[in-house]
Amino acid sequence: MKKIIIPVDFSIHSEYALETGAALAKKHNAELIIMHMLELSESLISSSSNARNEETAFMLMLANKRFEEFLDKPYLEGVHVTPLIKHHKVLKEVSDVANYEKADLVVIGSRGHSEHDGIFTGSNTEKVVRYSEIPVLVVKSKPESIEFKNIVMATDFMEESISAVETGLELLNQLSENVILLHVNLPNLSFMSSDEIDERVSEFMKQSQLDDKNVNIDFIADHNVEDGVLSYARRINADAVAMITHGRKGLSHFFGGSISEDLVNHAKRPVVTFRK
Repeated sequence: MKKIIIPVDFSIHSEYALETGAALAKKHNAELIIMHMLELSESLISSSSNARNEETAFMLMLANKRFEEFLDKPYLEGVHVTPLIKHHKVLKEVSDVANYEKADLVVIGSRGHSEHDGIFTGSNTEKVVRYSEIPVLVVKSKPESIEFKNIVMATDFMEESISAVETGLELLNQLSENVILLHVNLPNLSFMSSDEIDERVSEFMKQSQLDDKNVNIDFIADHNVEDGVLSYARRINADAVAMITHGRKGLSHFFGGSISEDLVNHAKRPVVTFRK
């Protein structure tokens, strides 16, 4: 892990993300690229008016001053920090910067759904999860430790999930002592017997590059995937949960929904997402 992106809006939740990212950076000797989205309209940026230019310069000056104060944290001492101000509050830019910088992880805070504006409302965090092509770690509270003992990663054990699971385990094994691949057995047409689950898991392991001796696998029955993951996480007192996201957008996202985004909003534990 060499580069970590952290989008901030100077809120308490962005401090949670910053402190988590700092701890990860120290552990892995990584660089922190800390982004702030400055809300400037296109007309304000492109204007040739002296008054508009002065207004833009003033807002940038204020943002830089606040950014400097925000980054004055004792836990950032000794960490390689690169501050970055983007002119637009367009969260797709997080993904663009992450790809350009070849970052390994995005760390973002979330307060869940909220009526307040800011990056860290649930809906905006969902957008980061949806657009990001690299793993995203969503934190909800002040980190007690980044030494996760148990992380639960939900998967359907289908062939098309192999690449995402392999990518996920590569990162999660750096974060945790124990990663559990979890299948949630659903009712109705999705229900499978224990023998059918074993058969699917066995085929998955054969087709992947995973060594089943080093991978912990379990399953739980529940009414939906989200409830199953959260119930299992509570049962084993997991430190975080992980999900594969399809990155759906537009109508396909509207009709298909997103289990990962639901978890981002409802889970009290940190959530790690990976693009399928």
